[in-house]
Amino acid sequence: MTTETYRDAWGIPHLRASSARELARAQGRVTALDRAWQLEVERHRSQGTSAAFLGAAALPWDVFARRARLDDTARRCFATLEKQDPETADWVRAYVAGVNEGLPEGAARAPEFTRTGLVPTPWQPWTPLGIWLGTHILFAGFPAKLWREEAIRHLGREAVALFATDGPGTAGSNGWLISGARTDTGHPLLAGDPHRFIEDPGVYQQIRLACPEFDVIGLAVPGVPGIAHFGHTGTVAWSITNAMADYQDLYREHLRRTGAGVEALGPDGTWHRTLRHTETVEIAGEPPIEIELIETARGPVIAGGPEGLEAGVVGGGSGGFEAGVVAHGSDGLEVRVTAGGSERLVAGVVADGSGGLELNDGAAALLLTDEEGLKAAGSEPLARVRVAGGGSGGFEAGGGDGRSEELERGVVAGGSERLVAGVVADGSGGLELNDGAAALLLTDEEGLKATGSEPLARVRVAGGGSERLEAGVAGGRLERPGAGAAGEGLERPRAGASDVGPEKPEAGIADVTPQAGALIGAGPAHDPQVADGEGAPQGPPAVDDESRTGGSEIGAEGEAEAGRIPTALALRYPPRVTEDLGFSTLLPLLRARRVEDIDRAFDTWSEPVNVVQAADTEGGTLHRVAGRVPRRPQANRLRLVPAWHPGHAWHGWHDTPYAGLTDGIAVMANQRGPAAPLGVEFAPPHRADRIHALLQERRTWSADGLPAIHTDTFLASAGPLLDHLAALDDLTPEAARLRESLLSWNRHMDADSTEAAAYAAVRTAVVRHLAAHPAFAALTEPPAYPEVLLPWLALTPRIGYALEHLLRAEELYGIDRAAAVRAAVEEVAAAPPAGTWADTHRLAPWKALPGEPYDEPGLAGDHDCVLCTSAVPGLTDLAARGPAARYVWDLARREDSRWVVPFGAHGVPGTPHHRDQLPLWLKGELAPVVTDWTLLTLEHTEHTELTEETRD
Repeated sequence: MTTETYRDAWGIPHLRASSARELARAQGRVTALDRAWQLEVERHRSQGTSAAFLGAAALPWDVFARRARLDDTARRCFATLEKQDPETADWVRAYVAGVNEGLPEGAARAPEFTRTGLVPTPWQPWTPLGIWLGTHILFAGFPAKLWREEAIRHLGREAVALFATDGPGTAGSNGWLISGARTDTGHPLLAGDPHRFIEDPGVYQQIRLACPEFDVIGLAVPGVPGIAHFGHTGTVAWSITNAMADYQDLYREHLRRTGAGVEALGPDGTWHRTLRHTETVEIAGEPPIEIELIETARGPVIAGGPEGLEAGVVGGGSGGFEAGVVAHGSDGLEVRVTAGGSERLVAGVVADGSGGLELNDGAAALLLTDEEGLKAAGSEPLARVRVAGGGSGGFEAGGGDGRSEELERGVVAGGSERLVAGVVADGSGGLELNDGAAALLLTDEEGLKATGSEPLARVRVAGGGSERLEAGVAGGRLERPGAGAAGEGLERPRAGASDVGPEKPEAGIADVTPQAGALIGAGPAHDPQVADGEGAPQGPPAVDDESRTGGSEIGAEGEAEAGRIPTALALRYPPRVTEDLGFSTLLPLLRARRVEDIDRAFDTWSEPVNVVQAADTEGGTLHRVAGRVPRRPQANRLRLVPAWHPGHAWHGWHDTPYAGLTDGIAVMANQRGPAAPLGVEFAPPHRADRIHALLQERRTWSADGLPAIHTDTFLASAGPLLDHLAALDDLTPEAARLRESLLSWNRHMDADSTEAAAYAAVRTAVVRHLAAHPAFAALTEPPAYPEVLLPWLALTPRIGYALEHLLRAEELYGIDRAAAVRAAVEEVAAAPPAGTWADTHRLAPWKALPGEPYDEPGLAGDHDCVLCTSAVPGLTDLAARGPAARYVWDLARREDSRWVVPFGAHGVPGTPHHRDQLPLWLKGELAPVVTDWTLLTLEHTEHTELTEETRD
């Protein structure tokens, strides 16, 4: 068996091998040589182990990846692939073998391994599936359902349409297909650019794969064999855009602990055993944490737990501690927080030493004290600890929301308001409630026990107005130290409880920083159809609110009404259900000769759900949706749905729609199109309309003319703000001059435009004025969701990307928008931008391990331009999202095709091909696709005998 590695002038690998299997091995090897650091980062992210070398900033993603069961899903999908498609499974194994061959040498080239101390370890056969899943798990934007819950709760149902956007974690694209009837050669053209977060190294790898069966050029995803999204076989080419379909569901779950584990309330009204175990997450430079993983019949629990949503929060600004965090303060206290995954301690405080008190194995308890505190015999009182959360089994903490600041000393139980003192271990193996205290305390079979004593089976409250309590405070949130009396004397846990920095943008964006380029990118969509016949979306249940939780419908085994049972969120996504990631599509794509082959190949596609465009040398064209979208009630697509109510199950899969060409053209830019029946929110039509208009400017096109469309900067969404400006009068002279300048502006976001810079400044000021209005105040405090999900609930970006809707709406919650625009233009006129749009609109790529700061170039374009370089209006002009590649596929002569990526083919900083394509990318130019082997440089040749060892 022979494999050969060639390079072109841009360092792009061209691989040739004796078989498809050996070619996969060569692809894995060359990718490991060029992108070892990137591969290992993505592998660890899919496993939820990246914080072990990237530090606490990566912790929120790791917790999400584990709770969503990404690695386990990849394992299951690969096992199914082996049974149903052994050829593809073997092909994936060959790719993994190549990665393992190249990783040691590739890691030796990459300085990041030395900086972090990371040692590459062998990949498993399912690792490419895990990388694919981890890269795309947020593409459908399921956290947008959390935003709808909050917006409807505080603003009403009409807010769904007003604030519709395509979400910070989703990815868009431009793509257009021109039939042979509209080209100079009589053969079709395909062109476009996927819009994703710009990463260094890039998310796409230019590559050529050739063997006796096929010869394909395209853009591969590093870590995944073959070419999934954009490819050209010589006789047929294909490309994709995000269909914006909705194919993932969030269920509100009611969970409870039992002596045997955790149960979930099902739609049949009974409690069912869940799958539960704990895992340890390592954090570089920090103590490890334990997390609890729970899976119901709907899917993995990604937020909350039996103690409610506030248990299990990682950072996120909620003031809560990471569930399961173990932290040691200066006083020797060890704090384990509710529901986070401690195997023994679920809630409470452990005092180090022989007199310590321990809450063990399922005691969802307590502990509120007065000045006497909770103390062990002979010890000093422990600091007062306040537990916040809804409560379970008739036990309620503080006010109705479980977080009342008016909670004075103890837990309100059974309607009593005179619960005060704490718990004292009397040294004899028992516990006494002192000073008439109706303190707490709930237990399970193991009970609450003092060190060395027998467990208490039940604790009866004294003087609290309740005869007997079998369950105590749930929720498990320890309030942030320094917040009144709660938590005094406790240090905030160092591991997992601090406000962390931004993680990888596809995972959710936190604090916006130029260094990390972690910016929220989203785009406004046109009004989705929100009527579902099931009432308005609801949020997490509030105490005693039967209308939100089903009320007495629960009625299971003597449990309290639903409003008193805490909530968790379970995620249901197709590969977890079907154990299929669609990898059986990949080999048929490489072997395709005509559009019919592409069509059949995408019949087995799973996720993400895409719009596929394809054309062949015989004049055939294809425009279809590919992927799995479940059939289920409309309510599932719009919002969180209650797992304990019947009627929210999945029932098979939607047929994927097809579409045709109009006047020889098909354009997709994430707008409503063939996928409209499958989605809720889409991108506005601005990019699609502009591309279509530009294509109509001439009757026939050549490959040479299409790059100009990639870089068009017209901003159609500027209209509503400029209309408001036009209506203003009585401005100061400076503001009037600014107004006239903007009204005469050509609406192009060109890099050298001072008018574009002024428009962006006014837009930002308007967004900030609107975001500060009291009408939106309730949306400024993020709910207690994990940090990974919070970007979808950030108010300012939501207003920024929905600005045209908000300005055009007939009425906006009583807000005087004219006054907001007036104030904004006066502010900018008083301190106008000093330069051009490119001076502030600069590239801000994400890197897993930020190095020395460097000044990235300025950019043209904006979010709603065809040149989609996304700023975040109201927050920053920096652009973290944009064209992750550009391509033109020519079906007349493949060698007339062209492509470019933002940086280069190589992932190692400082090498010649690390950033050599950046000047082309900035100018909108493309590099030629080289297909003549004699014009390439042979880099490596390998001859191997096919043995069992080489097969594995």
